[in-house]
Amino acid sequence: MLLTIFLFTSLLFLSGYVLQQQTVRSIQAAIKPQIVAPTVTQSPVLAKHFGAPPGHSFYDKFLASNRPKGGWAKVGYVQIIRYHIEVCNAVMQFAELKRQESMAQRIIFYPKMWEQQRSSQKKPDPILETSMRLLRSAASQHKVMLQAIEPAPDAGEGEALNEADTILFRLISMEATAETLYPLTGLLSLTGFNRLIHLRPSGLIRDSDQLDLLFTLPMDTPVLGISANHNGDSEASLVLFEPSDKAYTEVAERLAGTSYSETDFLHNIPMMTDFAEDQVHLVARTSTLRLENEQFDAAEFLEMTGYVHLSDPDLPGPEYDVPKDKVSSARPASIEAGMAWDKSYEVFRQQRIEDCGLDLELFESP
Repeated sequence: MLLTIFLFTSLLFLSGYVLQQQTVRSIQAAIKPQIVAPTVTQSPVLAKHFGAPPGHSFYDKFLASNRPKGGWAKVGYVQIIRYHIEVCNAVMQFAELKRQESMAQRIIFYPKMWEQQRSSQKKPDPILETSMRLLRSAASQHKVMLQAIEPAPDAGEGEALNEADTILFRLISMEATAETLYPLTGLLSLTGFNRLIHLRPSGLIRDSDQLDLLFTLPMDTPVLGISANHNGDSEASLVLFEPSDKAYTEVAERLAGTSYSETDFLHNIPMMTDFAEDQVHLVARTSTLRLENEQFDAAEFLEMTGYVHLSDPDLPGPEYDVPKDKVSSARPASIEAGMAWDKSYEVFRQQRIEDCGLDLELFESP
């Protein structure tokens, strides 16, 4: 009898304990916050601004939902290096593209004869060694594709082009200048890409999103230049190419038997002028800062400009340490414009040191 009472009492106790624990767990579940795995909707373009001050939200939002035709693997920034002085300029631009996380490809073409000279010389050439070091650094650190190229063949006046010719740059050249040996128009033959942007040497990339936007916009012509906002400005600070066999053939036939002039080419291609609004520039050139008035805002200009082309007619280029009197004559008179001008050249010098380990070159008057 006592055993029966003990068993029933034990069962009642256990059942009550189980009900109590279930009730406690139910209450805990009700008051405990639910942890739900977040849905990742942010694109790589927008993700790079996380934790940073907001930039040009229009470009961010547009690029988040508009990809280039064929994707980012089919578009790229390209530099054709012809002189040793241009190597660091290209490395600086591509280093900045990497820092700003542009998803477009980065390509550098350089003369194959540099490799031949390097292998044949008995004593190392410091200038050549520096160029090759910088190119290797661009490939390893900034994900730049390097391609050594042969000069364009000189087929002679009136000679027809060979359709089976597979040389990358195969335009006719009558004068053996660097431009004729490695012509800019040869970029039209790179049909593995849907669009390419050639940045003129000696420039600063301030906002890669503005430049990346050019990969997504429609083009009515296979070649398009973009100049700074200046009345009568006909110098392209960057050039867009849409490579195709048809476009290349047309250009090659038009130039066959004539002397290739890159200056004439750049002055005669369709040009889009960058009309600035509220100091927002796609491209700008330092020489046009002379035209700015006292209402110009240097800080706003530097923050809102995509690409600054450092080009002044009285100066040899930002790579050179020129006498102060030459600098003073080229500097804009306006206080704010002068500040933007000074800052652009100083940033170029600092990036040259940081990205290439080089200071400015000594300037020798002709």
